[in-house]
This record gives sequence, C-alpha cells and structure tokens, in this order.
Amino acid sequence: MRPTVHDIAAAAGVSLATVDRVLNQRPGVRHVTREKVEAAIRDLGYVRDVAAANLAKSRVYPLTFILPASDNSFMHGLNAEIRAAMARSAAERTDIRIVEVPAFDPQALVRELETVATEKPSGVALVATDAPDVRAAVDRLVKDGIPVVTLVSDLTGSLRHHYAGVDNIAAGRTAARLLGRFLGGAQGEIAILAGSMLVRDHRERLEGFTAVMAQEFPALHLLSVLEGRDDPEVAHMLIADALGKNDGIIGIYSLGAGNRGLVRALKEKAVDRTLTVIAHELTVHTRAALLDGTIDAILNQDAGHEVRSAIRVLKAKADGLAVIDAQERIRLDIFLKDNLP
Repeated sequence: MRPTVHDIAAAAGVSLATVDRVLNQRPGVRHVTREKVEAAIRDLGYVRDVAAANLAKSRVYPLTFILPASDNSFMHGLNAEIRAAMARSAAERTDIRIVEVPAFDPQALVRELETVATEKPSGVALVATDAPDVRAAVDRLVKDGIPVVTLVSDLTGSLRHHYAGVDNIAAGRTAARLLGRFLGGAQGEIAILAGSMLVRDHRERLEGFTAVMAQEFPALHLLSVLEGRDDPEVAHMLIADALGKNDGIIGIYSLGAGNRGLVRALKEKAVDRTLTVIAHELTVHTRAALLDGTIDAILNQDAGHEVRSAIRVLKAKADGLAVIDAQERIRLDIFLKDNLP
C-alpha cells in the first residue's frame, strides 16, 4: 500500500497538522521537527497526490482560451465547446475566459499573450499563428510558470507544453489519397483552398497533400493555393472565380475553414460538371453538402475532445503532474454521407 500522511506522522512522531504544514511549506514548524518529517517522507517513499490535495482544498483553475475572431463554422463550434466547458466549471473547478483576437494577425496575438502574462492564470490555450514573435511570447509565458497548450494549429519550436489537435501532415496525405482514388486515374487540375499559410496546420496539410499527389497521382495538376482567410465570403469569391475561368478543374481540396462560401460557389458554378471535393471539419453546412453530394468526404477533428484535452493538460501541468499521452491523442475522423454520426 502507498504510504499516507498518517504513516508520516507516526514515523516522525508528530501530529497530522505538523505533517500538513511541512507538505504545504507553511511556517510554524521548528527546523528540527521539519527535518524529522522530511526524513520520514524520504524513508517511506511518500509521493504526494497533488490533484487530490487540490480537490480537498477546492482549488479553482483560472484558464484563458485565445481564439481567432472568425466567421467560420468550425471556430463557432470550437467557441461553443469552450462555453460548454464553462458550464461545467463548478464541477471541474475551472474559471474559463475566452478572448478573441483578429485572425491571422501575429501582433494582435502577441499583445493578448502579453496581457495574459500579467494576469497569471493557471494556464493558457490558444489557436496559434506561427510567427517568431508569437513563439517568443509563448516562451515568456512558460518561463514565467504559466502552462501553455496550442489548439488546432501548433507552434513547434516553442516551449509550449502540449498540442491538442490532429496530425495535420497525415490529414493532408489522407485527403490526397481520398481525392486521387475517387478520381480514379482521371487527368485534370485540382484547386486548393486554404485559410492562410501563416498557420502551421494549413501549411502541414498542404505539405502532406502535395507529397502524396506528386508520388501517387502525377496526372493531377495542383493549381496555386487560394488563401481565403477562413472567411466564407472570400472563399466564395475565390472558388467562384476559379471555376468560372478554368474548365479543367476536376477536384477541390479545402484544407481550411470558410466552407459555407465553398459550398455556395459549388452550387452556383458547378451545376454543369462533376467535381470531386474533399474538405475539413464536420459542421451543419458541410454535413448538408455531404448528404446532397456537393462534398464527397470530410476530414474532421473533434473540437470538444480538443477543448477537454486542453483543460486536462493545463490542470495537470499547473499541478506538476504527468500527462497521459494516449488519452490526449486527437483522432482524425473520415466522414462520407454513409457514416455520418
């Protein structure tokens, strides 16, 4: 059996109150007594259950989530999942705050991270824009003892503690294989719609996609990436323009958000031809497009799992506890119209 505080008190010949003072580094214990308690802790191999101690003390964890202000369905869904976590705050002993910054704006994100640093929360989760200044701001938070988790898009090379999101290179490779197989050896051009190359998840998806296309499907020519800034109106304009000018497009890969605009453009401009379309994130709009055949497959990440994972990791890191990697692995789901949940 694991040693308890009662065992420590018995071994050191002191009261439970004295053991509690030593464990919590509070004053009021003579030096010689403190040494006796610490020796008993070492001899017994006692390991303190920090999470249980914090539960007993009803510790509350103030957490800050920083999201891009964006009119796309996935970010709306992510925001809703954080709000659902806020509704569970009493049970989970969290005090969650959401802050929005302009999308794809590194300096705005840096300013918010600097503000958060002065507030000293128990942890910060952010959708990262991959820029040197953002990386430096995250590193300063970590060095100040504030745990940081990146959500959806990672910030590799930083000191962040954990990434709650899918393997985006694998996601891009999966999208390429699906698109190539669905097209069945056809020759033609592929349009690619991204949000911005400033975010790592979009760059990694593109990297995986282009690698598999070059290796496995050389008959398919990839057009220059269209950056829609995950804005449905911009996405609509870009796709409508591309389809209007290029009859050779036979497939589309939407690797970001803004899919409401993509679907609208497809319904307007692709009525006279067959297109194979792979997109990301299952939302109300992409679900409907799957069901009516406008989109052929959706690659999805579970935003609720990402939010819950971020909260678990931030609380664990605040307590100095290890993270269970298998529990925090975010799965990439593939949905066709036939297996929608």
